[in-house]
Amino acid sequence: MTVVARTVDNYPTRSAGATGFRSRRDKTVWGSSGGPLDQSAISAYDANGYVIERALFSPSEIAGLTDALTDLSRDQRMLDDDRTVIEQASMQVRSIFEAHKISADVDAVVRDPRILGAAQQILGSDVYVHQCRINYMPGFRGTGFYWHSDFETWHAEDGMPVPRAVSVSIALCDNYPFNGGLMLMPGSHRTFVPCRGETPRDNYRTSLREQRIGVPTEPEITELARRHGISQFTGKAGDTLLFDSNVMHGSGNNITPFPRSNLFIVFNSVHNALQEPFAAPAARPNYIASRDFTPVRRQ
Repeated sequence: MTVVARTVDNYPTRSAGATGFRSRRDKTVWGSSGGPLDQSAISAYDANGYVIERALFSPSEIAGLTDALTDLSRDQRMLDDDRTVIEQASMQVRSIFEAHKISADVDAVVRDPRILGAAQQILGSDVYVHQCRINYMPGFRGTGFYWHSDFETWHAEDGMPVPRAVSVSIALCDNYPFNGGLMLMPGSHRTFVPCRGETPRDNYRTSLREQRIGVPTEPEITELARRHGISQFTGKAGDTLLFDSNVMHGSGNNITPFPRSNLFIVFNSVHNALQEPFAAPAARPNYIASRDFTPVRRQ
């Protein structure tokens, strides 16, 4: 596992002096043309920190992918695998990491020009997979994710220098306003929110189930919501959300009978390779934050 020496920290967090909102110092869109996203989509992504591509995957594509991922969640070998995160309360599968290395179906999606091309277009470079996981949110007992910026964690615990990464969330089930759909604060990606508290060793073992370190305070969340409002990713299975690594987002619990699962892929620019963690005693495992910076190539 390669760990690059740490350089200047432009986004200090989890230290006594790292408080108060900070304006983003880096671009959101690093490219613009020559990809699958039209100019309106690029403009929306730049302004809001995310864009939704409707019906990007057909019902038959989603059905095949869902069948494969359902089988994966029931595989006893995966239940005993470190890459699988189990819900604390229900003991059901919450996430499976490195899904693209486990499933050929997921690997094909990662290399699909509709996804890979959009990531390359936004980031303006070749990209590699920083993280890939399946998120399962079953009916009645699905647990949400508290408000957070992914980049804050990836910077602090993985050593990602700047927010030059894009996340892709592909809906595997219909997303309703009431079954734990992802909420986002449009425009919040332009503000970096340092978080309080030192990172415990092996923090990932608990944070992947319930995040306590690396989340803003309630007054900070309130102020961001006042400034930006809250939107929600809802729609049909096959709809796809692309969002900036620093946009503030979260999701509630799912107490409805309707599951909400998604395939989550994070592409990072090859020019933004991970260094030593900026605010953690050690790097997280490779299956959570890859240090293989080999560019992804199309099918």
